[in-house]
Amino acid sequence: MSDEEITLTAGDAEATVQPGNGGRVGGLRVGGLELLRQGERFGCFPMVPWCGRIRDGYFHNGATVHRMPLNAAPNAIHGTARDGAWKVARRTADEVVLTYELVAPWPYPGLVTQVFALTEDALTIRMSVETYDSSFPAQIGWHPWFNRNLGGPDAQDVRVAFDPAWQEQRGDDHLPTGERVEPKPGPWDDCFGMPGGVDVTLTWPGQLELKVTSPEKWVVVYDEQEAAVCVEPQTGPPNGLNTLPRLVTPLEPLEAATTWSWSRL
Repeated sequence: MSDEEITLTAGDAEATVQPGNGGRVGGLRVGGLELLRQGERFGCFPMVPWCGRIRDGYFHNGATVHRMPLNAAPNAIHGTARDGAWKVARRTADEVVLTYELVAPWPYPGLVTQVFALTEDALTIRMSVETYDSSFPAQIGWHPWFNRNLGGPDAQDVRVAFDPAWQEQRGDDHLPTGERVEPKPGPWDDCFGMPGGVDVTLTWPGQLELKVTSPEKWVVVYDEQEAAVCVEPQTGPPNGLNTLPRLVTPLEPLEAATTWSWSRL
């Protein structure tokens, strides 16, 4: 694994990208404020080729059944690409492109590409999964750990605001049951539907407002840890490889994007 960190800069915004640590964003600083929880497992990592949990690690591709390692027993969680080293395909002062070849334990060959583009007031990340061989189901998502508190005199904890159309009913195993319910107040480790696109606002009072948006209509919000809050845009719900598969074919890649835009308060 490479220890290289790539730093993107635009105005007083600075993002660090870590190719060797799962192709994640290691930090995002705006005016000296670090927005992401620090640490090897945190920052913001890509969830690919699936998001969240797969029940018992099993997924189907037609009549073929595969099982992924149970890294969140009794389930498999968050894909495989966050555990690998990505390659740098291109970089400038404010943009970097990373690639990752899908390898075992994922059973199908494929290429994942992430593009990170920083401006003075936004970070946009685009991701695609393509194949030149067998078709397979896949998902794309991102798992950012936003700091609950940015520190400083009189700093207040973040407030999360969004207006989902529904909440996926969560079973005791933390997986959606398939039923949709009225959105409930937190704390959450839950998947929500936003048919008009993901649109979640995080506000650190007196400091910063950040909007997480995506054309995708699924978002998982996780705020059960004291240090951080996660807002995870994704192309389908947890266990979606089985319940709502998006097929990657040689003619049709899977593509998604998310933008984090901010303003000072």
